[in-house]
Amino acid sequence: MKLRALLAAALMPLIACCSAVPCGAEDAVVPAKDSVAVERISFNAPGFIRGMDVSSVISLENAGVTFKTEAGEEQDIFRILSDSGVNYIRVRIWNDPYDSSGNGYGGGNSDLAAAKIIGKRAADNQMRLLVDFHYSDFWADPGKQAAPKAWTGLTLAQKEQALYDYTLDSLNELKSAGADIGMVQIGNETTAGIAGEFSESGRARLFSAGARAVRAFDGGVLVALHFTNPENTAAIKWQADFLDRYGVDYDVFATSYYPSWHGSLENLTAVLSYAAEKYGKYAMVAETSYPCTLEDTDGHGNTVSQWNNSTGENMRWVFTPQGQADEVRAVMNAVNEVSGGKGLGVFYWEGAWVTVGDVTGKSGAEYTAQWQQNSELWERYGCGWASSFSAEYEPDDAGRYYGGSAVDNQVFFDAQGRALPSLRVFKNVLTGSVTADVLLGDVDGNGTVDIKDATEIRRFAAEYAVLSPESLLAADVDRSGAVTIEDATVIQRYLAEFSVEQPINRLI
Repeated sequence: MKLRALLAAALMPLIACCSAVPCGAEDAVVPAKDSVAVERISFNAPGFIRGMDVSSVISLENAGVTFKTEAGEEQDIFRILSDSGVNYIRVRIWNDPYDSSGNGYGGGNSDLAAAKIIGKRAADNQMRLLVDFHYSDFWADPGKQAAPKAWTGLTLAQKEQALYDYTLDSLNELKSAGADIGMVQIGNETTAGIAGEFSESGRARLFSAGARAVRAFDGGVLVALHFTNPENTAAIKWQADFLDRYGVDYDVFATSYYPSWHGSLENLTAVLSYAAEKYGKYAMVAETSYPCTLEDTDGHGNTVSQWNNSTGENMRWVFTPQGQADEVRAVMNAVNEVSGGKGLGVFYWEGAWVTVGDVTGKSGAEYTAQWQQNSELWERYGCGWASSFSAEYEPDDAGRYYGGSAVDNQVFFDAQGRALPSLRVFKNVLTGSVTADVLLGDVDGNGTVDIKDATEIRRFAAEYAVLSPESLLAADVDRSGAVTIEDATVIQRYLAEFSVEQPINRLI
């Protein structure tokens, strides 16, 4: 009989009737047993944000994509994310991502209507919402900050009012739809401009107009400003100085961090600490991602592939689910180390933008047929990064290079929508996890359970000993999720009443 079975059958009545109120070192959190190892982070900020952007998900579901748990059970993706430890959802909003005939530009056709659905489903699964206003009709990034079509020809003062009204009205609609809004982003990667304004004063006035709208909506909601290129230390610090110089009201200084482009994690911590130390702002990574493979699954080239953006000193993790989890953990740790405990959290970008049709292993006519089917879905539902219809608004880029997902190899799901083990990093970063086999009760790792193991637990509870993640896992005999003095008592009672002369089994 396995030791676990003996303990469970004989000692669960004892466990149930004994009080286990942990104190001091006794409340050590036990690492999870997992196929992906994650080192625990002791977070400085209560409720550290472990967030994900899933703005494309409605368009994917409309195209027939379904999501499944790691066990293969079909389930609402928002339930899967919440159960896996994600506590915040980020959603982008474009003002009017449709052409004059009503065809969507793609990229999830990420309008307010889609955001309302996402916000409600996130709230239903106990996740708060970060609203990412682009103040554009399509992608806004360092090289693209075009104003919405409806704002063309407005003066700066008129644009201020339009931005204020649009922000406040949209937030009220999201709240009425059931979203739990915790933070609002005034613009997306606004390093050089916002909504067609590129001067210092113009940017500052639009930032301030958005902040006023958020304060009018709810004074408890955080205002975030989002920049990028943290590897350019002087430039990113200049952004914080610029905001202070113009008296812009905000709470969170955020940047993107993609390791192929954005420098070291040590530098990331340093530049975010600058805004925290000098201006008292919270700091956050609004976007990050990392490949779990270099394979393409939808027939549209990826941002990171075998031939593109996959090398460099900061691409330090293997391209597997383990490496993906390592990157997420490392970025969270870098933010957690921001000065003064001001590191607020990390959002993973589009962690569910899976393929709408798997081309893996296909060639010739079979590949062409699958790619054609995918292309039709991208166009019809807007579930690729851009559709051909975007040419009306953005002819020189999206209108020429439209297609599918450029990050289907950086998601937390396989090509059939089944969750990868790396997704659990969002939960396991709170406890740590180990992959080694562990014998329940064998705290000292000598291959048997004896009184020395109970003694080691008591020494740990008295803060005379430090336990490794594997030892912590073995020490949690009653599987309560914490190592307490009760675990030592269970071992002692087991040894007093039952022989331990049975084969050793790897049980956890």
